[in-house]
Amino acid sequence: MNLEGKIAMITGGSRGIGRETAVTFADAGAKVAVVDVSEEQGKETVNLIRKNSGQAFFAEMDVTIREQVKDVVSKIENKWDRIDILINNAGINRDAKALNMTEEQWDKVVETNLKGVFNCTQAVAPGMVEQEYGRIVNSSSVVALYGNYGQTNYVASKAGVIGMTKVWAREFGPKGVTVNAIAPGFIQTGMMENVPEKVINQITDRTPIGRLGKPAEVAKTFLFLASDDASFINGSVITVDGGLVV
Repeated sequence: MNLEGKIAMITGGSRGIGRETAVTFADAGAKVAVVDVSEEQGKETVNLIRKNSGQAFFAEMDVTIREQVKDVVSKIENKWDRIDILINNAGINRDAKALNMTEEQWDKVVETNLKGVFNCTQAVAPGMVEQEYGRIVNSSSVVALYGNYGQTNYVASKAGVIGMTKVWAREFGPKGVTVNAIAPGFIQTGMMENVPEKVINQITDRTPIGRLGKPAEVAKTFLFLASDDASFINGSVITVDGGLVV
């Protein structure tokens, strides 16, 4: 899968799946804008790309702040003329049972995971529509498909991402812009570090493949959907979960 000459913007690109995706895209020939709230880790991602002779730069951005999003999109378009690919990967979790969840926990997760995807897409899509080409890939989650105990806010936000993906596939598809989503299962990232071993074992027992996923396995799915090999895939949600929701 080749992204030679493509311009990609990856949110949440400083670590985990986002970092792996940024490096994977650069190895495939894309110029990569790594955007994140974490400057130190974001620059580490850029350095990894540059060590492999790739082209990348970092832009600090909070996806919940519309003016920051607009400014960063303008910066990328001014530097590289356009944006061909948007990977809406930034996301957080603030877990609690429904009766214990605070308004702050609800608002923060929904603003980042749902509104953030809307903000970035609304800022990038006009340029894609004008050039009649674009690939938008959103990060949802398998929990959006079956729910998960203690994650009312996270599940609601990720289910909303699926809904927006399908609307945008209809709206932007006629303009040459495809919009798809990935629903990762449980992946070996920092988000899993505080999960008790007992729970990890329960997850792997329920997963037909019998293990957690790797960030590279999600990154390669992003790569496929962002490439021209996926030019007739639009409005789809691809689970990367080892068969967890089969």
